[in-house]
Amino acid sequence: MKLIITPSRALFYFCISFVVGIGFNSIIKIPQMFLWGFLFLGVLIVIFSLFTFFTFSPNSESFQNLEKSKNSKVLVLGFCTFFLVLGIIRFQITEFNIEHDKLREFNDKPEKIVLLGQIIDGPDIRDKFQKLKIKIDGTNSIVLVNVRRYPEYNYLDKIKITGYLKTPIVAEDFNYKNYLLKDGIYSVMDFPKTELLPSKNRRPSVFGEYNIFSFSYERILFFKKKLNESITATFSSSHSALLQGIILGSNKNMSQDLKDRLNSAGIRHITAVSGSHIIILSSILMSSLLFLGLWRGQAFYFSIILIWLYIILIGFPASGVRAAIMGSIFLLAQKLGRQNTSSRTITIAGTLMLLQNPLLLFYDVGFHLSFLASMGIIHLKPLITTFNFNFNMFKNIKIKTISEKILNYIIDIISVTLSAQIFTLPIIVYNFGTVSLVAPITNLLILPTIPFLMSFGFIAAFLGIFSNFLGWVFYLPSWILLTYFLSVVDIFYQPWAVKSVENVSWIWFVLYYFIIWGSVLYLNKKLKPKFLGY
Repeated sequence: MKLIITPSRALFYFCISFVVGIGFNSIIKIPQMFLWGFLFLGVLIVIFSLFTFFTFSPNSESFQNLEKSKNSKVLVLGFCTFFLVLGIIRFQITEFNIEHDKLREFNDKPEKIVLLGQIIDGPDIRDKFQKLKIKIDGTNSIVLVNVRRYPEYNYLDKIKITGYLKTPIVAEDFNYKNYLLKDGIYSVMDFPKTELLPSKNRRPSVFGEYNIFSFSYERILFFKKKLNESITATFSSSHSALLQGIILGSNKNMSQDLKDRLNSAGIRHITAVSGSHIIILSSILMSSLLFLGLWRGQAFYFSIILIWLYIILIGFPASGVRAAIMGSIFLLAQKLGRQNTSSRTITIAGTLMLLQNPLLLFYDVGFHLSFLASMGIIHLKPLITTFNFNFNMFKNIKIKTISEKILNYIIDIISVTLSAQIFTLPIIVYNFGTVSLVAPITNLLILPTIPFLMSFGFIAAFLGIFSNFLGWVFYLPSWILLTYFLSVVDIFYQPWAVKSVENVSWIWFVLYYFIIWGSVLYLNKKLKPKFLGY
């Protein structure tokens, strides 16, 4: 079968080349001399292919003929070389900016340093301390500062800090330096002397340091704080900690015992703003809305709105925004319908995110999870759904339509969960060193209830801001769902349910994805006549 290089296929190849360039330079430092050589080679190939086509082709008057000619492959190869170089250059620009950050030269020095800056995000409040992201005046540098729990600080507060700048630590089991690197943070300061400075009048304006966006974000953080307080006041400690994690993506009040139980059951992702959680939630929202009777177009738009309302509610964390973008593109890809088109759409979206921040490729686990979960649902879910139940048993039963609808919904949830988990399993094992043997079962039992739990829980928390009585009206359905959630966790929280996996070679991960991808291609080819209705 002849391979035709369509514009969409060519763009897909360009994106892959750009990503390969970023990854290649992340592993091996490429000298500038080689870059100029590759760039010259790419331009030469492009000029050569165009010249030979328009000179020797009898149908050279049409670019459509170029798409079908052999020259198109050479032309795409030239542009792929060009985009490969662009990926390398983009990563080197990021490295240059990191190396020339004004504050990094003061890291790990014995002298104290005095800095003035502004808090640019909501404080990350823990039991005994809080983390502040401070943008230093006169620079683009951001410092992560650990201060005591009190006094409390707020978004946009001006603050003076006096202390020692440090390079984030690199521990044996966690590289904190790389974790902060992707967010543009290269320096930390532990428990400095702090002084809250008088702020200017916070009046929003279209231009200036305090604008309409800052004002809106400040209101969102205030609303999030009130929701947290309402949940704590309305629900018991275990239920409130769980609900705060599910609705607000916050596990600060969650006990270590509950975290361990969620990890063992393989559902910790539900209480965190992770890439795979957003993708699975997007797909389940779509399935739930279709199950409730909405048309596919209506379900698509409602799912997009609900996902972004969720991201607004949790305060626009960077990881959440990236996952929501990927989730929105994923829903759009599902709406388009075709696997190839969907894959290319997700790849283009991922490439644009890497263009903005190339460090995501190696240092952002959420980016990996969202991309792989999307690919898993796009390519593996249809295959799992194909092996469905035979509904002929319901031919002579009046409740046939209802039974088929319920079973289709259950099959959809199973296929979404399994396909996402199969594709993300190596990333989870590599980064967290554990694998839950009961995760497919617990996710199947709990995930269908999450949209309803989020809805009832949010309404109860929202009404609770204004009146404890109004909050209690929706407390009962939330309490039932939370109790069910914890009951499933308790049942499957067993010593044998989680296994530690350490020191696994990357070769096994490559082999795993090679087998999975080969199986998907084989089954697609094998089952293609069934898809076409033969």
